[in-house]
Formats: sequence, C-alpha cells, structure tokens
Amino acid sequence: MKDTTKNSTYGPEEILMHAVKKRRSASGDLNNAVKLQEEEDHLRLEEETPHDNNDDDDDDDDEEEEEEEEGKKYCRRGFGHGYHLVKGQMGHGMEDYIVADTKTVKGHNLGLYAIFDGHSGRDVADYLKNHLFDNILSQPDFWKNPQEATKRAYKTTDDYILHNVVGPRGGSTAVTAIVIDGKKLVVANVGDSRAVLCRKSDVAKQITVDHEPEKERDLVESKGGFVSKNPDNDARVDGQLAMTRAFGDGRLKEHISARPDIEIVEILSDTKFLILASDGLWKVMSNEEAWHQIKEIGNAEEAARSLIDEALARGSKDDISCVVVSFN
Repeated sequence: MKDTTKNSTYGPEEILMHAVKKRRSASGDLNNAVKLQEEEDHLRLEEETPHDNNDDDDDDDDEEEEEEEEGKKYCRRGFGHGYHLVKGQMGHGMEDYIVADTKTVKGHNLGLYAIFDGHSGRDVADYLKNHLFDNILSQPDFWKNPQEATKRAYKTTDDYILHNVVGPRGGSTAVTAIVIDGKKLVVANVGDSRAVLCRKSDVAKQITVDHEPEKERDLVESKGGFVSKNPDNDARVDGQLAMTRAFGDGRLKEHISARPDIEIVEILSDTKFLILASDGLWKVMSNEEAWHQIKEIGNAEEAARSLIDEALARGSKDDISCVVVSFN
C-alpha cells in the first residue's frame, strides 16, 4: 500500500539538518529564532532517545504477508470459455440468447458472459444481448461499487425495454457474469437462469437465486398479485408467469420485479468452472450432477456440449443454452 505520509522516508539526521538550515535562513525575527531553537532541541532529543524503528517496517511486513497470503488464495487466473445452444421442442422459435466475450476496459481484462432466456417472443432477450453489458460497464461507479452499479443498470435497462422495445407481453430472464482480471466475479440474475461455480474440491456452489413464484409468494402478494398453479401443478404469477423477476412483461410489472440478486465472488486457486445455463438444463439436472458431468473435461466448449447432450438424454424439451467458463 502506498504510504501518503509526508517525509516518512526521511531519518532523524536529515530532519535535524533541515531545521538548522531553516534557522540560518531566518530573517532575524526573535519569535522565529526561538521556535527554531525549540525544534532543533526537540529533534536532537529524539535522535538521542532510543527508537523502535521497526514499527513501520513491522506494519509493512504484516501487510506484505497478508497480501502474499491473500495472493495464494485469490490469485489472478487465466480463463477461457465455450458455449452450446439447442432449440427445444416447445412449438416456438428459439428464444435463448447468450453472450460469451472478452474485452479490455480501463486496463482491466474482462470476461463477459450471459444467458437470456426469452418468453412470449425473443425481442427482450435480443435487446439484452446487445445492450445490458454496455449499460452495466458505463455506470460511473462500477469499479468502486459494482453491486449498486449493476442494480441501477438492470433497472434503467428494464425501464427502456418497457417503453421502447416490447408491449405488455414478452420478457426475458437474465444471468450475467463479469470476470475481472481473473480475480473476481460480479454475478447478477433475474428469473430462473442459473450460475454455478465449480471447484476442484468437489464443491458446486450456486451463486444465483431461482426467482420462483412459490419462493417469492410474499413479494408478489405484497404488490397486489397472486400465485396459483396450472393443471401441470406449476406455480404462476397471476396464473401466467413462471418467475417473479424478469425484464419486460409489462402487463405483470406491478406484481413482479427486475431487481437482480447480485454476488461478488472471489476466484480461488482451485476454481475450475463457472456454468451458466437456462432452465432447460436445470429442470433435469442438479448443480452437483452438472459438475460431475464435466469435471474431467478440460475444454470449455466440450463441457458445454456435454451438459446439453446429457440434458437432452434426460428428456429436456425446452430451449437449452449453456456457457462454460474454465479457469487455469
């Protein structure tokens, strides 16, 4: 850490010499002369008195040890990605969109990854694919407060969609993940698209929240809506939507939200994969099953394809999109 204390690198002898020079250059003012004499005497006394000069060094050493220890745990990791998508058998066109990209912004090496699972049309998901990350990264406080910046970008994007992109019908889930310098992740989501972080220690940690009607019934009812079940026993907001948070869906906006859940996650030395996928995968596969499906695969694109092939083998009929980020 940079020390901003003035003169902190000077020793007592250098300070004493500086005080003497000041005295010699004084204009003869008596008060100044007395003051300078007191400074000189004080500095001589300090020089003669034993000092524990290792205090600052000890603090610096402690900081260096802490940074070294943290560096072992939260190290800069290289990363790459792969993805795969398949159209489902639900009688409509493909409504899933993805982002899998890398770029440099303000000297930071970023990975930008997302799943947008549209419903009642593809317009909202398509718009999110082209604009959401730009809206997030253009927030002036993103680098200092990524949570608030991301939350604000989700809201302004949803407001624009409701007024300019889609009418009362049509919406999309979103799960976005920003890898910053291979050291940390900023992950946000609305809806039921999910992100799971996999570590070599056999940990598959879900870092998003599935915004399902039964889980957030209180939220819906507090806004004046209701949750009911269809003939297939699936819960729906106002009998229509299978999630409580989404972009768009103007006809239901009074009863749902586009406010994301956000997690800032450190990338550890044993972090191996980040999986992002639409619910076409998660309906038939648990987080742990997804991790075990790909844990021995080294290539991210092969891993994404393997997950979707397994979901299809298990009978998934929905559109399925999957992005896998690998860390090395």
